[in-house]
Amino acid sequence: MMLKIAFRNIFRQKRRTVLTALAMIVGFTLSSVFIGWSDGAYSDIISMFTRNRIGHIQVHHTGYLDKPSLYDVIDSYESIGEKIAGVEGVEAWTPRIYSAGLGSVGDKTMGVQIIGVDVGREVRATRFDQKITSGAIFSETAAREAILGVGLARILKADVGGKIVLVTQGTDGAIANDLYTIIGIAESGDKATDRMACYLHIDDAQDLLVLDGRVHEIAVLVEVLDRVPKITAAIEIQIDDTTLEVSPWQVVAKSFYRAMQADRQGDLIGRMIIMLIVAIGVLNTVLMSVLERTREYGVLKAMGTKPRQIFGVVVIEVAFIALGSIVIGALFGASLNYLLSIYGISLPQEFSYGGIVFQTMYAAVTVRSLAIPAVTVLVSAILVSLFPAIRAARIAPAAAMRAH
Repeated sequence: MMLKIAFRNIFRQKRRTVLTALAMIVGFTLSSVFIGWSDGAYSDIISMFTRNRIGHIQVHHTGYLDKPSLYDVIDSYESIGEKIAGVEGVEAWTPRIYSAGLGSVGDKTMGVQIIGVDVGREVRATRFDQKITSGAIFSETAAREAILGVGLARILKADVGGKIVLVTQGTDGAIANDLYTIIGIAESGDKATDRMACYLHIDDAQDLLVLDGRVHEIAVLVEVLDRVPKITAAIEIQIDDTTLEVSPWQVVAKSFYRAMQADRQGDLIGRMIIMLIVAIGVLNTVLMSVLERTREYGVLKAMGTKPRQIFGVVVIEVAFIALGSIVIGALFGASLNYLLSIYGISLPQEFSYGGIVFQTMYAAVTVRSLAIPAVTVLVSAILVSLFPAIRAARIAPAAAMRAH
């Protein structure tokens, strides 16, 4: 009986019901697009940051991340890589070597970061070949070749076919130097990296730094980003070496991850403001409805209707409107997010986040973008209906019958 009364009451004041529903639908849609755009943008940022640069998981000698050292190396990296490849969910792995040094082209000299890469594995893991903007990628065998970051090449006024002299320190303590042919220019999307990066074939880098088959890092790519924590734990068990540490990208890029989390907290505040505006609108509408129907509630109580039943009628009315609004809002929200996931939003000016430059931002249709607004709208609507419902349940029949 109470459900029937509540359902019929919804259509007694159609204009008020429509306005209340519109407030919820708009709030749901805005919140859904807000979350979908945020999830899509961060998904793109994380994907570019991890797949193009650091990988999803990294393996280092213990303590290397806190204080990188030329001497903190990984021995027998090939066998470790084979163990990593055997872990379910691992897509690819690639070894790397890092060192600081000086690079000279003609009379121009610049501090550089020497990065030794395994050509085949780096291409499979991070699509290194797609970063080459001019020239060519390394040949399979080492041939004293170098690829410069686009920023570094611009500073040194280096061209493909030119020569670069690298000076650094080897692990034997001696000064290491050699001459390399510049065969390509690379652009990673990170301007800071591109101003310093000088890529060498991994065999050339090991020979220059006297590493004898050792590396500083193994970067791991996984098939599903959400499984990084489980795969990290599985790799630790598979390697079973206390001298090595396995770190997910959130640990490797702490500052980037913290900035992203802080930005998401700002998104949460924005969603809360939207829902607060919706809640105030619903409260105003429901309270006005209760005041207008004071005589009706008085008659119901005079006929023996219990206060909890009247309380339930008011709350159920709001719940019905909220559920209908959620269905319609979900259609609008999913549709808008789908369109934004295809066409995106072109920004008037490009911006850099985590060293990566973005010009267009895309949304994503996710469970979060529908579930969070649905729960928020329903809960906030029911909560704000409690005060009017309590007021209606406490109406005195005699006083209500005299109300106009």
